[in-house]
Amino acid sequence: MNHLTMDMFQTFDIDNLYDRLHDGVPHRSPLPLIGITGNFADATCSLAAGYYQSVLHAGGLPVVLPPTEDTTLLTAWLDRIDALVLSGGGDVNPLYLGEDPSPALHSICPERDAFELLLTRLAYDRQLPILGICRGIQVMNAALGGTLYQDLTTQRAEPCLKHSQDLERSHASHIVHLAAGSRLQQLFQAATLPVNSFHHQAVKDVAPGFRVSATSSDGVVEAIESTAHKSVIGVQWHPECFILRGDTSMLPLFRRLVEDGKSFARARHFHRSHLTLDSHCDTPMFFDRHIDFGKRDPRLCVDLHKMTEGMLDATVMVAYLPQQSCAEPMLAAANRQAHHLLDQIEEMVDMYRGAVGLAYCADDALRLKRQGKKAIFLGIENGYAIGNDLRQIARFRRRGVVYMTLCHNGNNLLCGSARDNADGCGVTPFGEEAILEMNRVGMLIDLSHAGEKTFYDTVNISRHPVVASHSSARTLCDHPRNLTDDQLRTLASLGGVAQVCLYGGFLRSDGIADIRDAVRHINHFVDIMGIEHVGIGTDFDGDGGIPGCAHAGELPNLTRLLIAEGYTEEDLRLIWGGNFLRVMNEVQQDAGFDLHADTI
Repeated sequence: MNHLTMDMFQTFDIDNLYDRLHDGVPHRSPLPLIGITGNFADATCSLAAGYYQSVLHAGGLPVVLPPTEDTTLLTAWLDRIDALVLSGGGDVNPLYLGEDPSPALHSICPERDAFELLLTRLAYDRQLPILGICRGIQVMNAALGGTLYQDLTTQRAEPCLKHSQDLERSHASHIVHLAAGSRLQQLFQAATLPVNSFHHQAVKDVAPGFRVSATSSDGVVEAIESTAHKSVIGVQWHPECFILRGDTSMLPLFRRLVEDGKSFARARHFHRSHLTLDSHCDTPMFFDRHIDFGKRDPRLCVDLHKMTEGMLDATVMVAYLPQQSCAEPMLAAANRQAHHLLDQIEEMVDMYRGAVGLAYCADDALRLKRQGKKAIFLGIENGYAIGNDLRQIARFRRRGVVYMTLCHNGNNLLCGSARDNADGCGVTPFGEEAILEMNRVGMLIDLSHAGEKTFYDTVNISRHPVVASHSSARTLCDHPRNLTDDQLRTLASLGGVAQVCLYGGFLRSDGIADIRDAVRHINHFVDIMGIEHVGIGTDFDGDGGIPGCAHAGELPNLTRLLIAEGYTEEDLRLIWGGNFLRVMNEVQQDAGFDLHADTI
C-alpha cells in the first residue's frame, strides 16, 4: 500500500506529487467497503480516529454513515457496503424500546437512534457482517429483540465493577472472560482478555438468535454473537482505541470483519452476476392464511422481500397435494385443488407483476432477471393431482408446469413412495403411461419422495433425464427420503440432477442440523455425481430451513460457505440453478411441445 508522507509535501510541489502518483501502470486493488455509523450530536457528525484507523489496518476501506431519515439513501448504502460497524456514543433513547427514562439516563440523540435501529435490522436481514462497539452492541441487541439496562448501578441488583474508566481510552481497565467455543475465543485464542470500559448502559436480555460470548467478573454482558452462523458480533468495550498507541491486540476483531466483508462481497457479486434458482418451495401452502407475498411476512420463508434480500432470482413454487384416498371423488377433488393452487400462484404474480413474472423456460428467467424481476416457475408436488386421467398432464403442462413430483408420502395410482410403502411398490402400469406422457409434453419427472423401486423403474422407463427437486444424501443421513450413492450415480449417468434439500431431518439424524450440514451434503453430491449434476432445492415453507439458512433472505450465507469450500464462480453457477435449467431445457426442447397449440 502506498502512503502519503509529510516529506512529499515539504516543497508544496503538488504537480510533482501528482506526476509521481501516475508513474507506472495504473492498477486497482479492491478493498471491502466498511460502513461506520457516525457519532451525531449538535448537528455535527464525527468519527473518532480509532475506528477508521483500525479498519484501514485490517485491510478495509472505511466510509462514514451519517444518520438520515431518507430510506432510499439508507437502502442504497446497504446495497454498497460490505460490512457494518456500529460505533460508540451516547445513550439509547428508552422510548424506542417501550420504556420510560431512568433518572440516570444521559444524553440521547433520537435521530441517531432511529436511524441506527432501522439500519441494523435491515443490515441483519441482508446478511451483512456487523460489528457493534459499546453503544453499538446495545443498538444491535435492542434492534434485534433484546433488552437493555438504562443504567447498571441503579437497575441491576448485583454490585458492579467500575464500567466507565478514568484511564486514557487506549489502556485496558478490567478483564473479560470469553465463553468456551465462542467466536471471540477462537479469534483471540484466549480465555480472558484485558479491555477498556466506557459505559453505564449494557445488554440485559440477549436478543433471540444470539448468545453471550464474554462477561466481566460481575456478570455484566461484555459481548454477544450470533448462534445462527452469521457474521455478527457485538462487544461492550472500545477495541478501536488500542490502535491509537500502536497496540494491535484488538485488530483480530477488525480483521475478521474485513475478511467477512470480502466474503460477503464475493457472494453478492456472484448473485448479481448470475441467475440463481431454488428448485422447490411450498409457499402456496400458506395462501389460505391471508399472506401477502409482497410484504415481509414472518410466517413465510419465501416472499418478495426475502427473495430480494437473499438475491434469489427464481424459485419453483409447487402446488402441493397431501396423499389421501384414491377413491374417485377424492381424485377429482385433488385435481381441482391442484388447479386452484396454480390459479392462486398466477394471481399472486399478476398482483406484483412490476416485480415478479411467471417463467416457463430458462430464457424466461434470464429475461426477468435482466428486467430486475423475480421469476416464478410452476410445479406440482404429487402425481395424485392427475387422478386417473392422463390428459391432465398435457393440461398442466400447457399451464406452464415445469415438473411434477410422481408421489408424496404414500403410494398413489402412479407409483410407490419412499414412505408408507411396506410392499416396496414401484411404478404401476398407469404410472408408466404417465411417465411417457410427461416425456411427450416436456414436463420434468421429479423423483423426490419416490421409493427406491419407483426410482429405478422410472429411470428405465423415461426417455429423458430425471430430477430430484429436493432430496439429500442417505450416506450422510439415513432417511428413506434421501438418495443412496448408487441412485446418485445412476441419476448422473443419465444426465439428471439432484437438488440438496434444507430440511433438517434429511441433513442429519443426530442433533440439530445447520447450514454446515447442507454444505456437507452438497460436497457429497459433488464427490459422487460431479459438479454438473448438483443443485439446491430448499423446501422452504414446506419444513425446509435451518440455522444459518432459515429462509430465502439468508441464502447468501450458503454461497459464502461454498466459496470458502473452494467452489469457483462457474461451480456456483451450476449449483445455483445452471444444472437444473440445463436439464429443463433439454427435456423441453426434445419434446417440442407447443404450450399454446398442442391438443389432446
